[in-house]
Amino acid sequence: MNENTKTAIALLAGLAAGAALGLLFAPEKGSDTRDKLSDSLKNLGDSIREKAAEEIDNLSELKEKIVNNIRTKVKQAEADLEEDMTGV
Repeated sequence: MNENTKTAIALLAGLAAGAALGLLFAPEKGSDTRDKLSDSLKNLGDSIREKAAEEIDNLSELKEKIVNNIRTKVKQAEADLEEDMTGV
Protein backbone atom coordinates (compact mmCIF):
# COMPACT_ATOMS: atom_id res chain seq x y z
CA MET A 1 0.00 0.00 0.00
CA ASN A 2 1.41 3.40 -0.86
CA GLU A 3 1.43 6.41 1.45
CA ASN A 4 -1.54 8.12 -0.23
CA THR A 5 -3.71 5.04 0.25
CA LYS A 6 -2.70 4.72 3.90
CA THR A 7 -3.42 8.41 4.46
CA ALA A 8 -6.84 8.15 2.80
CA ILE A 9 -7.77 5.10 4.87
CA ALA A 10 -6.65 6.81 8.08
CA LEU A 11 -8.63 9.94 7.17
CA LEU A 12 -11.80 7.95 6.44
CA ALA A 13 -11.41 5.94 9.64
CA GLY A 14 -10.97 9.16 11.62
CA LEU A 15 -14.02 10.74 10.03
CA ALA A 16 -16.14 7.68 10.75
CA ALA A 17 -14.94 7.50 14.35
CA GLY A 18 -15.55 11.22 14.83
CA ALA A 19 -19.05 11.01 13.41
CA ALA A 20 -19.89 8.01 15.60
CA LEU A 21 -18.54 9.70 18.73
CA GLY A 22 -20.38 12.90 17.86
CA LEU A 23 -23.64 11.01 17.61
CA LEU A 24 -23.02 9.08 20.82
CA PHE A 25 -22.16 12.16 22.88
CA ALA A 26 -24.77 14.46 21.35
CA PRO A 27 -27.19 15.99 23.85
CA GLU A 28 -30.16 14.04 22.55
CA LYS A 29 -32.15 11.15 23.91
CA GLY A 30 -30.49 7.79 23.34
CA SER A 31 -33.42 6.54 21.30
CA ASP A 32 -33.18 9.55 18.95
CA THR A 33 -29.45 9.02 18.54
CA ARG A 34 -29.92 5.31 17.85
CA ASP A 35 -32.65 6.11 15.31
CA LYS A 36 -30.38 8.60 13.53
CA LEU A 37 -27.49 6.16 13.55
CA SER A 38 -29.74 3.38 12.28
CA ASP A 39 -31.08 5.59 9.47
CA SER A 40 -27.57 6.65 8.50
CA LEU A 41 -26.37 3.05 8.37
CA LYS A 42 -29.44 2.02 6.36
CA ASN A 43 -28.80 4.83 3.87
CA LEU A 44 -25.14 3.84 3.64
CA GLY A 45 -26.12 0.21 3.02
CA ASP A 46 -28.60 1.27 0.34
CA SER A 47 -25.95 3.42 -1.35
CA ILE A 48 -23.45 0.57 -1.32
CA ARG A 49 -26.03 -1.83 -2.80
CA GLU A 50 -26.92 0.66 -5.56
CA LYS A 51 -23.27 1.28 -6.42
CA ALA A 52 -22.54 -2.45 -6.44
CA ALA A 53 -25.51 -3.07 -8.76
CA GLU A 54 -24.27 -0.34 -11.12
CA GLU A 55 -20.78 -1.82 -11.17
CA ILE A 56 -22.16 -5.32 -11.80
CA ASP A 57 -24.12 -3.93 -14.75
CA ASN A 58 -21.00 -2.19 -16.06
CA LEU A 59 -18.97 -5.39 -15.75
CA SER A 60 -21.70 -7.36 -17.47
CA GLU A 61 -21.72 -4.92 -20.39
CA LEU A 62 -17.93 -5.05 -20.58
CA LYS A 63 -18.02 -8.85 -20.59
CA GLU A 64 -20.49 -8.85 -23.48
CA LYS A 65 -18.30 -6.47 -25.49
CA ILE A 66 -15.24 -8.63 -24.88
CA VAL A 67 -17.08 -11.85 -25.77
CA ASN A 68 -18.44 -10.30 -28.98
CA ASN A 69 -15.00 -9.00 -29.90
CA ILE A 70 -13.43 -12.43 -29.35
CA ARG A 71 -16.18 -14.12 -31.38
CA THR A 72 -15.60 -11.70 -34.24
CA LYS A 73 -11.85 -12.34 -34.18
CA VAL A 74 -12.34 -16.12 -34.04
CA LYS A 75 -14.72 -16.02 -37.02
CA GLN A 76 -12.25 -13.89 -38.95
CA ALA A 77 -9.39 -16.26 -38.07
CA GLU A 78 -11.50 -19.24 -39.17
CA ALA A 79 -12.32 -17.52 -42.44
CA ASP A 80 -8.65 -16.66 -43.00
CA LEU A 81 -7.61 -20.25 -42.25
CA GLU A 82 -10.24 -21.65 -44.58
CA GLU A 83 -9.08 -19.27 -47.30
CA ASP A 84 -5.46 -20.33 -46.80
CA MET A 85 -6.38 -24.03 -46.89
CA THR A 86 -8.52 -23.78 -50.03
CA GLY A 87 -6.09 -21.43 -51.73
CA VAL A 88 -8.86 -19.06 -52.70
